[in-house]
Amino acid sequence: GFLPLQGHVVRNWKVRWFVLLQDKLLYYKIEGGKKEPSPKGRILLDGCTITCPCLEYENRPLLIKLKTKTNTDYFLECCSREERDSWALDITGAIHAGHPVQVQELHRMKNSFKLLENISLQNIVERMYDSSTGIKLTRNLDQGNRYKETFTGSALVDWLISNSFAVSRFEAVTLASMLMDENFIRPVGVRSTEATRSSDPSEKFLDDSTALYMFAESSKKNTSSREEVHFNISELSGTIVKQGFLVKQGHKRKNWKVRKFVLRADPAFLHYYDPTKEDNKPVGGFSLRGCLVSALEDNGVPAGVKGNVQGNLFKIITKNDIHYYIQASSKAERVQWIEAIKPLT
Repeated sequence: GFLPLQGHVVRNWKVRWFVLLQDKLLYYKIEGGKKEPSPKGRILLDGCTITCPCLEYENRPLLIKLKTKTNTDYFLECCSREERDSWALDITGAIHAGHPVQVQELHRMKNSFKLLENISLQNIVERMYDSSTGIKLTRNLDQGNRYKETFTGSALVDWLISNSFAVSRFEAVTLASMLMDENFIRPVGVRSTEATRSSDPSEKFLDDSTALYMFAESSKKNTSSREEVHFNISELSGTIVKQGFLVKQGHKRKNWKVRKFVLRADPAFLHYYDPTKEDNKPVGGFSLRGCLVSALEDNGVPAGVKGNVQGNLFKIITKNDIHYYIQASSKAERVQWIEAIKPLT
């Protein structure tokens, strides 16, 4: 699949197509909408160490860090927490492929719970407040309301693991729930607040990038009303339905570039981002109301499509008759995107 990779000489970010083999991770350049036949590079997994979550870059919270036995660092960015954890588990399994007992232990640890004895919740909170190593507070939107100094559920889980307060996501969620029960943190917004009503204690805190939390002692005057939010911001406040990397044809130059697509509902919008950029602002997007979405046949290049493309194309026509041509990485992924978009049109 597609992942942004940081360069070694020039420390910029390029999107590459990654293929995981038993002993190496190959990455390919995409040129003209098609994967080049020879790999651009390879990461040898023998003796490699993996860090996930990796929080070395504040504005890139979904990183995987690989350090080879020659001490070369590779940073790979994923599109969602679920995708990151899936890649990390598969890469870790490949690193330890010759040691099946370790692989079994890794799978067991995913849902294990060994809370450290005599753990101090007060100590955790003090570390969370630390200006340099603590949890990063950001502004977030929820249902049209804007909140200051918040963090997401998945960000807190990542932080607890990276600071060795927990060894698995299950354990970190349990710790976060304890912090909430003891009124150190509190939910804000619809998703996280509704979850607290669950009868299952394990579901009261959400390991989710759309569930918002804040320190309990933070001012409650941190929200602004729906009417005060600008339209361009309000269209980004919808619930994220699906996100992932897709290849999109440009409108003017007709070249193909990998973009991170985010599908939202209420309001229904599809935005796309340049994953090589440091900011997290969309470079384009459109309302899905009145749109038509359909798959394009793979036998030959359809009219309106330029270049020797890979295939798995689909097209979205907006109500203003603007045509978007998009490539998925597989037929199954194309079907998933079309089925996710159609109900929102």
